[in-house]
This record gives sequence, C-alpha cells and structure tokens, in this order.
Amino acid sequence: MKLPDPLSRRHLLEGTLEASKALALAKAYLEEGREVEAVDFLAAARAGAEGEAEVNEEARSALHGLQETALELGDVFLMRIASGALGEETPQKTWQALADVAKNLGRERDAETALRLATVQG
Repeated sequence: MKLPDPLSRRHLLEGTLEASKALALAKAYLEEGREVEAVDFLAAARAGAEGEAEVNEEARSALHGLQETALELGDVFLMRIASGALGEETPQKTWQALADVAKNLGRERDAETALRLATVQG
C-alpha cells in the first residue's frame, strides 16, 4: 500500500476514514518502521471501529505492541502517544523500566523524562 503524502495524511485523519482503511494504513506505516505516524491511524481505526470488534482489537493489540517497542527502545514519546491512543495512563513501574532502558541505551533525555514521569505518577 502506498503511504499518503503529509497533506493527504492530514486530510484522511481529519475526514471520515473507515476503520479498516485506517488499520491498513497503520500497518503500512508500521512495515516502513514509522511507528509514530502509525499511532494516529491506529487511533482512528479504534474510533471508527464501532461494530467492528475485530478491527478494534487488532488496532488495540498493535498499540500495546508499540508500548512494548517504546519500552525496548527507551522511547518516552512513543510510549506517551501509544498510551494516549489507548486512553491509558502509563504505570509508574513502566516509566521506571523505560528510564532504565533509556539510560542503558544512552538516551539521557528520555531517561530523565521517564524518571520525572515515574515520580509524577507515584
């Protein structure tokens, strides 16, 4: 599937997008390693999946997978947007674990931010 250019992407997300198409676009972004952009389409798939439990569950599962990816990469931004798309608060222990991973990977800014978020949550 060809990914939309930035303007088309914006129009798709601001318009009425079928849940199945949003999910297909999210998968295409994930295949390209563009996780951050995939989150918007996964959120759109969940929002538009009324009566489509399978699409909603697949989008939800992908978002949980992105939370795991964020933890593995020590990526605060990805964790925040994936959790936000799920409507979940990230637990203190997850922020602490993310901070440890980020520090080990040399991502000092993410480590500091995750520690601050762990403190705020705790």
